Amino acid sequence: MRWSRSFIYTLKDAPKDAVLPSHQYLVRGGFIQQVASGIYNFLPLGKIVLEKIRSIVKEELDKAGCIEVQLGFVTPCELWEESGRFRKYGKELLRFKDRKDNCFVLGPTHEEMMVNLVRGKVTSYKQLPLNLYQIGLKFRDEARPRFGLLRGREFLMKDGYSFHESYEDMQREYALMEETYKKIFTRLGLEFRAVEADVGAIGGSASKEFMVLASSGEDTIAICSQCEYAANVEAAKRKKPTPPAEAPEFSNFEPFYTPNLTSIEELSDFFKVHPYYFVKAVAKKALYDDHEEIVLFFLRGSDELQEAKALRVTGANELVDVSEEELENAGIVPGFIAPYEQNCKIVLDEDLRGAKGLICGGNKKDYHLIGADLSHFDETLFADIAEVKEGDLCPECGAKLKLTKGIEVGHIFQLGERYSKAMNATFLDKDGKARPFVMGTYGIGVSRLIAAAIEQNHDERGCIWPASIAPYKLDLIVSNIKDEEQRNFAEQLYHELLEAGIEVIYDDRADRFGSKIKDFELIGFPYALIVGKGLKEGKVQLVERKSLEKREIPADGVKDYIVELLSK
Repeated sequence: MRWSRSFIYTLKDAPKDAVLPSHQYLVRGGFIQQVASGIYNFLPLGKIVLEKIRSIVKEELDKAGCIEVQLGFVTPCELWEESGRFRKYGKELLRFKDRKDNCFVLGPTHEEMMVNLVRGKVTSYKQLPLNLYQIGLKFRDEARPRFGLLRGREFLMKDGYSFHESYEDMQREYALMEETYKKIFTRLGLEFRAVEADVGAIGGSASKEFMVLASSGEDTIAICSQCEYAANVEAAKRKKPTPPAEAPEFSNFEPFYTPNLTSIEELSDFFKVHPYYFVKAVAKKALYDDHEEIVLFFLRGSDELQEAKALRVTGANELVDVSEEELENAGIVPGFIAPYEQNCKIVLDEDLRGAKGLICGGNKKDYHLIGADLSHFDETLFADIAEVKEGDLCPECGAKLKLTKGIEVGHIFQLGERYSKAMNATFLDKDGKARPFVMGTYGIGVSRLIAAAIEQNHDERGCIWPASIAPYKLDLIVSNIKDEEQRNFAEQLYHELLEAGIEVIYDDRADRFGSKIKDFELIGFPYALIVGKGLKEGKVQLVERKSLEKREIPADGVKDYIVELLSK
């Protein structure tokens, strides 16, 4: 491609709302153009990167035996009503009616559509397993679209769905997809981790996220310092903590006057007792399809509530804050809540199981109970609701966990019969009995990967593309296009490189050399080959974008040098 005939327009300034490097550089580098909040056009450079990612994804999926289809972007509402997600999914699901008053949604994911495609066509266990996927547009009506391609409303996604006769076979495919995803992200040149995750609105029994490690990531993940354990904090577990201090000694169970002391910090200072031995109460309102209720969560004073875990335990659609007035109307004393004698649902953290000698709220203003004993509480009240902290112990090997940031670029789920049962999608098993399909689902954020790659690979000058997805491998720059010797040499070299199959863009613009170099650094091609004044001495200059290292290369034989370099 000749730059002078391309559609590449770079900008000096980033959009005012662009705070992340990927958003800034993708707009400034001429990869994308915003047309509405959370909606972007892909310009030629962006489209090349997008197609390279798409191609790698498709190649690896096809190798794994997956079959590509293409489903409609618009989905009838009745399919979502069949699955029970039409109301539960929330406002991110864009609903609309056509001129005949028929209800539709813009699909953010396609479980319902894929089940509808398969049911009635796959009728026997002999036709299983089956793994169908598509790479297409999705729409999620984000309340606050931001960060460019990382949190847009319209996006390109690969979503795949597998159908099986047994849970064992679904788990085999789930493991195969995990390995396939690892191959995909490795080929994309990304540093990533597969982490245990919450199933969220998709549902199912288990899931794993694939996280590109980047300091700007929105997700916090816990990673073991010794073994391969990794999990999103929404699902991370830990080994039972060792008490950080000696337990207090209480002779009996009795109320203690604690005027105006409601925070764990104040109480810890007042009693001279480590926060570990306090019971913290967190009140939330759980919203369901047809009702709402107050739920009280209790955990050690040294821990924090992990809301995704708490939501999962309640089975609610959403957890929201509850006002002091609402608590008082329910007979609950804000700031002094005990796990005893409550007329609402309570959940205690797993680490409080069997705990004694604690301090908790007294269910009376300005009073706490000392010597609280939770060892006699019903086992069903306990669940893992605490958020894992830096330094907690790995649940698998006992080494320390560390927290880092990541960008979710893929997610796989063990769905089970969640959708097939709801939508009456069945097959005949070996005994001739109708059974619902056992399903898995597997997603990759294809357009999101563009931004994730830059969040992980950039500097203060611009993008640094991994070679496998760079828009062009080489930027051939003529320092002075008016110099006939430079221009003729570059023209001949350009054609030779094209014939050799090298992805090269030829910067033949009549612009200043400094502007060309700035565009090279901003856009982030892996290499630039500069044909300049050194040509008179039989030399050209090669610049590596990642290190900005410069090398003088003999002009004679430069084509073979570049071909060998870029074929590695």
